[in-house]
Amino acid sequence: MDEHSTVEHMTRVAAELLDALPPDVRARAQQLPVGDPAVEAERVRWFYTPTDHGGVAVRELPPRQQSLVMQLLATGLTRPAYVTACTVMGLENVLDELEGWQVDWGRERGRDPGLYWVRVFGRPGDDTWGWRVGGHHLSVNLLVRAGRIAAVTPSFLGADPACSPALGGMLRPLGGTEDLARTLMRSLPAPERALALLHPRAVSDIVSGNRARVRPGDRMIHMQQLFRGPLPTPRLAALVDRIDETAETGSGYTEADHAWLALGPRPQGVAGQDMTAEQRRLLRDLLATYTDRSPQPVADAHRRHYLDDRNLDLVHLAWAGSLAPGEPHYYRLTGPRLLVEYDNTQRHANHAHSVWRDPDGDFGLDPLAAHRATDPH
Repeated sequence: MDEHSTVEHMTRVAAELLDALPPDVRARAQQLPVGDPAVEAERVRWFYTPTDHGGVAVRELPPRQQSLVMQLLATGLTRPAYVTACTVMGLENVLDELEGWQVDWGRERGRDPGLYWVRVFGRPGDDTWGWRVGGHHLSVNLLVRAGRIAAVTPSFLGADPACSPALGGMLRPLGGTEDLARTLMRSLPAPERALALLHPRAVSDIVSGNRARVRPGDRMIHMQQLFRGPLPTPRLAALVDRIDETAETGSGYTEADHAWLALGPRPQGVAGQDMTAEQRRLLRDLLATYTDRSPQPVADAHRRHYLDDRNLDLVHLAWAGSLAPGEPHYYRLTGPRLLVEYDNTQRHANHAHSVWRDPDGDFGLDPLAAHRATDPH
C-alpha cells in the first residue's frame, strides 16, 4: 500500500477498535485532545520496562478487541517487524519459565504476554492524531498529521532471553540486528576498528533510555528511573536496586565511563564514507533492521534515503565491549536525524535492547517531521 492507503487503513482500524470498547474502557484507551499539555505529556511518556505503559492492557479485552489491537500494531510495522514484535510479546512466557515463575512485579502474574497496552491520542481521522502500543521490551509510537505519517519513533524492541533453544535451532528475535553489526565491525581494518571502539567494556543499557527527547550529554538512565512512578512496594524497589547493581557491577562502569559513553554533539566512530563497498552494503542492511520498524511506505522511503551514497557517508558506527558472540557488547549508529542503539549485556549477554530514534523529530515534535518521516532527505 502507498502512504495514503496505509493511513486510511490505520485510521479505520483505530476507529473500529475505539468504537468496540465500552465507554469506561474507551475513556482509558483514548486521550483528547492532541495538543493539550496533559495529553502531550502522556503521549511522549514511553517505557520499555515491565511497568504500566498507559491506556488499556490487551489482557483486559475480549478476543475481537484484542485482534483489533494487533491489527493496529501491524499497520505501524512492516511484516518482518510485526513478526518480531509478536515474538517479543510471546517471550514473556519463556522469561516466566526461565525465572522459575517467581517474579511478580507487584501483580498476580509478573511476566504476562497480555500486559501490552494500547492508547490512542486524538480522534482517528482528525488532522493530528496518533497511537501507541507498548509493554515489556516493546514500544511503537505513531503520529499522523494532515493525512501523512508524521512520526514513527521512538521505536523499541528488546528480547529476554535474546537467544533460546527451539526445535531444530535457536530462537533469536534480534539475531540479525546483532550479527550484522558484529560482522561489519569485524570487517573493519585495524585503524578504523580502533576509531569505532568507544570503550573496551559495554555499557549495561541503551544510553538514551526512555527520554522524550535525546540531547548531547545524555548519560545512561539507571533502571530505577525507567518505571511509571515509584515501585509499589519496598520489596520491588529492592529488587530493581539489585538488578541495577548487578548490571553496573558486571559492566565495571564508573561515572567517568558513563561520561565517556554519553551521547555526543557529533557522530562518533567510523563513517560510512570510510567503508568499502561490501561494508557499506552491511551498513545499509543493518540500518534497515531499524528503519523497517515502521509502515511499509516509511520503510521504503528510508531504504531509498540510504541508497544515496551522500546520506550513507554520514552514518557512523561505534562499538563498546567484546566482539566475541555471547559476550557483553553495545553499539550505536549516528548521523543526521538518526540515533540507533543496541545492547546485549544483562543476564550474561542474553538480554538485548534496541532502539531507533530521530533526535530532531521523535513523536513528531519537529514541525517538519510530517514531511521527513516519508521523505527523509
